[in-house]
Amino acid sequence: MSMSGHALPAGADPRAWRIGFVGYGEVGRILSEDLRAQGFAVSAFDIKLGSSAEGPLRDHAAAHGVRLANDLAALTAAADFIISAVTASQAVVVAEACAVTIPPGVFFLDFNSASPGAKQRAGAVIDAAGGRYVEGAVMTSLPPYRIRVPLLLGGAHAQALQPALAALGFDAKAVSDRLGVASATKMCRSVMIKGLEAMVIESFTTARAYGVEREVLASLAETFPGIDWEKQGDYFFMRVIQHGRRRAEEMREAAQTVREAGLEPWSAAGTAERQAWVADRADEGLFGERAKAGRPWREHADQILEQIRSDSNKR
Repeated sequence: MSMSGHALPAGADPRAWRIGFVGYGEVGRILSEDLRAQGFAVSAFDIKLGSSAEGPLRDHAAAHGVRLANDLAALTAAADFIISAVTASQAVVVAEACAVTIPPGVFFLDFNSASPGAKQRAGAVIDAAGGRYVEGAVMTSLPPYRIRVPLLLGGAHAQALQPALAALGFDAKAVSDRLGVASATKMCRSVMIKGLEAMVIESFTTARAYGVEREVLASLAETFPGIDWEKQGDYFFMRVIQHGRRRAEEMREAAQTVREAGLEPWSAAGTAERQAWVADRADEGLFGERAKAGRPWREHADQILEQIRSDSNKR
């Protein structure tokens, strides 16, 4: 993959950048914490501000010294570097909104798990407005690594942004000057990883229903001896209960990625539906408080099966 050479503009010291986050969810909060800990100026805007759900955002911002912007235009116009960390379905919409007020030459890092086509559309509007769009593909779960999470960069401005991100503490690697390559890498991985989560929930819950979970896990251990399927089951159930909604959106983008390659995304689309189905149950309170969803997978499977039986009896 060829990379065109770029240098940071003279005097553009990234350590003096005012960093603006569009989206102040888990990703935005974790990254802003790490950036603030290094003394960087950080601001954020989120659509929850001004709603009944703004309390935790304002509390977090106050605790970490993050300035909350009143609207997207105010955030964009005052930022030297913009990071878009919203839900996947809003990646293009946010890029279009930011393009209205983005200052010339400002880098726009799209952290969202969107398809290559979506990244290309977002990049076109930012670059046309005079900004410098870079796609980012997060290659594993963010929380353990935080700002050091492995990050692939793509697009014509990727190589120029890479040293600046290093100065900010990121572990980023420019992989292509073509938009979509980094995202395709991420999305193809997600077909496997999120698909495995969905399959484990479906397989293990069904095995529990028939009382054959011990035999199923023993067979899996024999076929894949390097995996502790008991612990993997606990982890997968927890992650989907906590983040199934976001994962479902990502998998719809993964399905679109498969579709853009000319294949029908039967597996990816099914994974999106299973992730969303678990998220619906979590929203209804089936598993209790999401943050405490770390119990053994059998308990969660039993909760699912009990609800299924209860729903069946009501018919």
